[in-house]
Order: sequence, then C-alpha cells, then structure tokens
Amino acid sequence: MIPATINITSVEQVGDYALRLSFDDSTEQTVDFKPFLSLSRHPDIRAYLEPARFATYRIEHGELVWGDYDLCFPIADLYQNRLQPDSALEKAA
Repeated sequence: MIPATINITSVEQVGDYALRLSFDDSTEQTVDFKPFLSLSRHPDIRAYLEPARFATYRIEHGELVWGDYDLCFPIADLYQNRLQPDSALEKAA
C-alpha cells in the first residue's frame, strides 16, 4: 500500500537508464526508464535516451524531475516501479 504522502529522498544512477530511488518511508526501488523512453513516440521524451541528457535528473520538492519538469513521473508509479501498464509493453514487443 502506498502511503498517503510520499517523497523521494535520494536518487542514484545504477545503470544506463536505471535509477535507485529512496523514499521517505525507507522503501527503495530501482526503476529502469529505458523501456518507457524507447517506447515513447514523442521526440522530447525520446531525447532523454541521450545518456548525458538522461543524467540531468534531480529531486525537487520530493519529486524526480528533468529540465523544467520536461520529464517527470507520478510518485505512486515510481514507488510501485510501474511507469506504464504491462499491456503497453506487451503490445510493443
């Protein structure tokens, strides 16, 4: 169950497009962003497949963001390590 209020407290890059996120309830998730970025058709999102651009992430107000909120994700999805429905990944395969 997801707490009513949850924040990201730290982030560490652990792979090309994988980040280990720590939350303020001591939960940790390693999230691989490559499938999400690769499946996107939007050029502004796909631009984050460039490693140097992907590495510009930061935590702001307990959220993980890139740029001027050019790329951000709901905390609940990151907490559950679910960036998109499994059905979307199956259709793309």
